[in-house]
Amino acid sequence: MHYADYKTILSPKNGMNLYRGCSHGCIYCDSRSLCYQINHIFEDIEVKRNAPLILEEQLRRKRNPCMISTGAMTDPYVHIEEELQFTRQCLALIERYGFGLAILTKSSRILRDLDLLKAINEKTKCVVQMTLTTYDENLCRKLEPNVSTTLERFHVLEVMRDNGIPTVVWLDPVLPFINDTEENLLGLMDYCIRAKVHGIICFGFGLTLREGNREYFYKQLDRLFPGMKQRYISAFGNSYVCNSKNNRHLMTVFTELCEKHNILWKTDDVFEYLQTFEPKNQQLSLF
Repeated sequence: MHYADYKTILSPKNGMNLYRGCSHGCIYCDSRSLCYQINHIFEDIEVKRNAPLILEEQLRRKRNPCMISTGAMTDPYVHIEEELQFTRQCLALIERYGFGLAILTKSSRILRDLDLLKAINEKTKCVVQMTLTTYDENLCRKLEPNVSTTLERFHVLEVMRDNGIPTVVWLDPVLPFINDTEENLLGLMDYCIRAKVHGIICFGFGLTLREGNREYFYKQLDRLFPGMKQRYISAFGNSYVCNSKNNRHLMTVFTELCEKHNILWKTDDVFEYLQTFEPKNQQLSLF
């Protein structure tokens, strides 16, 4: 961990990243791509110094409240959040100033902040987004070794459901030749249906690879799945988009289940929901 100075916390589209780099160890992580210019060891997480103070200044200057979202570059509940509590401090500010929240994580650490999530949701809209990729717990521990397993994330979705907090699942990525099966999809969809998620973001069944994350991914394939690297090279070469050969069938199964259970699945619709600020009207007294 190291600190760096920043002038802003919110992006022009009100995205909030408090950290750069990650300790979750997911073998497919796109954030390792060189285009993001993380010029330090990825696991040596860069902390944005005074992030809560900077965020408060930015929130104060906004004319109208809106949705604040956490980006997909770095999970807001990386391990050092237990010590620093920057995410918790920022959630408290979002609640105090009456903004909405769309927060994305793979970690059950988010349950620590359930009180703040409920408080935000009482005023406006708080959406908890959870990434699910792999139904099999043993495989999950290989692909995403240092973060909550899929079953643990499902339990988080259940807690949010029981507390009236809407949820969205990111079904991404699904790795060709590894977990791109109907069995895997049906298991994940069963979790989503039981948790009554509001929407699911799915860009198709596959993953993206580019300079930086491709090299790390292939190194992990050599370690965990001997011979799999060569299958990828033979199937995809240096392609950015690496779609599963089962993509069409899996998309059909996915969309039919979403339609049957009234789950938003069209990407534009889900993003519109995440970005729409919805203040909750206070009931007027008759006296």
